[in-house]
Amino acid sequence: ALPFHLVYNPIGAFLPPEQGALEEQYKEELHREFGIRFNSLFTITNMPIKRFADFLHKRGELASYMELLVNSFNQGAVDGLMCRNTVSVGWDGRLFDCDFNQQLDIGLACPPPSSPTAPSYQHKSVFDVGSLQELEAEPIAVDSHCYGCTAGFGSSCQGATA
Repeated sequence: ALPFHLVYNPIGAFLPPEQGALEEQYKEELHREFGIRFNSLFTITNMPIKRFADFLHKRGELASYMELLVNSFNQGAVDGLMCRNTVSVGWDGRLFDCDFNQQLDIGLACPPPSSPTAPSYQHKSVFDVGSLQELEAEPIAVDSHCYGCTAGFGSSCQGATA
């Protein structure tokens, strides 16, 4: 049988609960009420970007949500972050540290080109690297939305990181 995973994403300006306890609760209730069984539940924090940031801004909650993320920073969540061991590749081959940086067009930067007519900033692409090992020494591009991945129990595509 194929693995069946669920994803829990809060519907507001708050952090997801602890993943293990929530998974137990969901497994029990979904099996009891609907006969549904699943392998894992992943909790993911809402990132303060794009539509969610606009939603929070319109409600006057963006600053308080950012404050929650910053004040909930968890150093223990850092090692499991997607940006530390995964790259996102755009449709055109451009490379990004994570899916959220890709949405915000914050790519891996190439050194400025030597030609005076070339743009001063270019995204690094799959065509600029021979192997992923070349990227290991590259600095990770960070911005304020990164607090979403390091808050509370941490957040990644595989759920909690701490």
